[in-house]
Amino acid sequence: MRLPVLALKQRWGWVRATAKDLVLRYMPSESQHVFALTLVIGLVCGLAAVGFHLSIKFAERLLINRAMAAPGNSWAWWTVLTPTLGALAAGILLQYVVPLARGSGVPQVKEAYALQAGRIRLRDTVGKFIIGVLQIGSGASLGREGPTVHLCAGLASALGRVTSLPDKSVRRLVPVGVAAGIAAAFNAPIAAVTFTIEEIVGTLDQTVLSGVVVAAALAAVIERSVLGVHPLIEVVQPYGLDHASSLLLYAVLGCAAAWVSVTFTDSLLGLRARFRRLTSVPRWAQPAAGGLVTGLLAALALYFMKTGGVTGGGYETLAVALSGKLSIEVLIVLCAMKLVATVFCYGSGGAGGIFAPSLFIGAMLGGAVGFLDISLLGHGSNEMGAFALVGMGAVFAGIIRAPITSVLIIFEMTGGYGLVLPLMLANMTAYGLARHYRPTPIYEAVLEQDGVHLPHLRGAVNHALEQLQVASAMTEAPISLAGSTSAAEAVDRVKAKSFSTFPVLAESGNFLGLASADALRKAAGDGRAQRPVHELAVRGVMVLANEPLIHAVLRMNEAKVRQLPVLDPSDRDHLVGIVSMSDVVRAHAHAAAAAGEADVVGPEAAGTSSNGVARDPLLQTKVRLLTRAAVAVPANTHLRELLDLLVSAKDGALPVLDGNGQLYGIALLDHLREVWRDEQLDAVLMAADVARKVPPISVDGDLARALFVMDRENVGALPAVDERRGTLPIGVITRAEIGRFLFSHYAMQKREGGGSR
Repeated sequence: MRLPVLALKQRWGWVRATAKDLVLRYMPSESQHVFALTLVIGLVCGLAAVGFHLSIKFAERLLINRAMAAPGNSWAWWTVLTPTLGALAAGILLQYVVPLARGSGVPQVKEAYALQAGRIRLRDTVGKFIIGVLQIGSGASLGREGPTVHLCAGLASALGRVTSLPDKSVRRLVPVGVAAGIAAAFNAPIAAVTFTIEEIVGTLDQTVLSGVVVAAALAAVIERSVLGVHPLIEVVQPYGLDHASSLLLYAVLGCAAAWVSVTFTDSLLGLRARFRRLTSVPRWAQPAAGGLVTGLLAALALYFMKTGGVTGGGYETLAVALSGKLSIEVLIVLCAMKLVATVFCYGSGGAGGIFAPSLFIGAMLGGAVGFLDISLLGHGSNEMGAFALVGMGAVFAGIIRAPITSVLIIFEMTGGYGLVLPLMLANMTAYGLARHYRPTPIYEAVLEQDGVHLPHLRGAVNHALEQLQVASAMTEAPISLAGSTSAAEAVDRVKAKSFSTFPVLAESGNFLGLASADALRKAAGDGRAQRPVHELAVRGVMVLANEPLIHAVLRMNEAKVRQLPVLDPSDRDHLVGIVSMSDVVRAHAHAAAAAGEADVVGPEAAGTSSNGVARDPLLQTKVRLLTRAAVAVPANTHLRELLDLLVSAKDGALPVLDGNGQLYGIALLDHLREVWRDEQLDAVLMAADVARKVPPISVDGDLARALFVMDRENVGALPAVDERRGTLPIGVITRAEIGRFLFSHYAMQKREGGGSR
């Protein structure tokens, strides 16, 4: 197993190197690089979205459509079994192959954009495509639009990384992929731009907007060239506001849409939480419950009402509702059935979106209110279709919480612009009421259930690192070097030390700069052994002892360093300490632990705890988010093989299993730097001899707990276990990864106005 994995990594490394060479040769500036990738992303994502759409259509014809058209009475059994078995197969893949492909994909993209510098694993992207086709094609009451967002954002991220684009620019490409995906999925390039700004970016970022517009336009061109130039939903007759008196009923529709939206959101989140707590049914089998409920409801709808719509996105039945040809009974029953089926499919852990179901539910609700308009005001029968169209946007606005997009997307999907005023009235009513009664939107609520909180969605809040001073975290009296010391003497003095950088002081005690251990060794080895250390010292970025600790984080992030000298505020030539990223993480963890008991919030808090203390990312973020998948090594692995594996592992950490296949400890590359130079030890040592015996950390624990255990055990990494899957480690969590997380977290808050000024 290891050889194919290593070969794949080598092949991937060759691809990245080749791509980087091409970029440097033909696109020397970063702006040219980003623009070229924007064009490529628009084309690639357009093709990917169309391929996803056609694959689902093919799967539906092969699976759920064939089941519902089976001869005799067998259609009922096949209609129930097909979505159940499809969801079961999807659940197995989600549990054991691509667990991050669950859900619609939009929350994962928001998390990647806000917290992970736009990094989305290509494996999850491919998994979302395959599982989405399988589950939606077999009849799950879920939409293709959310997975398309995940798919296209993942492709954009992969293209940025494979061409060695800096993290900040990779992050800028994620919204570009999102816009391309929405444009191709809905055939709605304008709504794609507004959705990306409203839902993913959260602000009108000029550096992102141009790329979003270009990619959306290109993806729409691709979609129309393959699937044809026509709206996603064909509306037979144009609708308009024929009677001003109908505005009162449109306002009623907005209120009803708000109630349905809140009911949908609360039901979905509540059921999702119950499934996550459920232990009697294995996690891999839980999506089958959603498939079973959907199959039963679809069979009932087909038997009693001779109509479909419960399975998949339901666009065919939706088009019939927009033509005003469904009875009031069918509209009401389908509205309830679709809501229940979607809640079960998503809440049980399936892979699919809620865009299409929200539009379907809204159309059924709107048609029912349209019947009320006809009955009370005596208007024509075409009002049912007009109300159904407005209801689509109203429920979309109440659930998704993208008010501008909810108006534009209806225009572009149907090709009709005659209902501008009713759409704006109903949509804004639904949006305002739903936001009032459930302040947290559905995607953010899903992430919060998973222990993820998006910092860029909060206002300016006070964080622990803004309240702590540098002096409270720094290392006092660090090991220093006299400026007159030779490079050779300095190497002898620091070779046994674990630090990588050392302050250099003049005879008067004034701070001259920092000298790295690598620079000292290089000078000692290339003929400059007698050169005084002060000539090698670099006086770069520094921080004052009385500054907030977040200033140190931001300066380390900007300068791409992990240590800063700390100077006396009253005498800026006097060194009082050194602050490193490890010091910052440790201080942050202690502050988080101290505030932990009070840090319980309700939905109204929106970023602060019940006592006014800001929600801390170390307490609010689960270990699962930063756990790196790692294959455990047996305890009898020889040292040389272990070293090769550790060198290729990110951050140099791997879990070790004993002879019984149970967790033995963790092997760390940093602990072996001296051992691997000893040829005699190299021949006899095994993983069991060098592994550190440490307790595992649960992936459902928080980062503050992980750091506490690391400090207690004096290690830089811990094996991570998912207790729902057993006691074997599924990966490792490292102090370095937590440090990078905090770097990006606070740097991003600074850029987006959430940090200290």
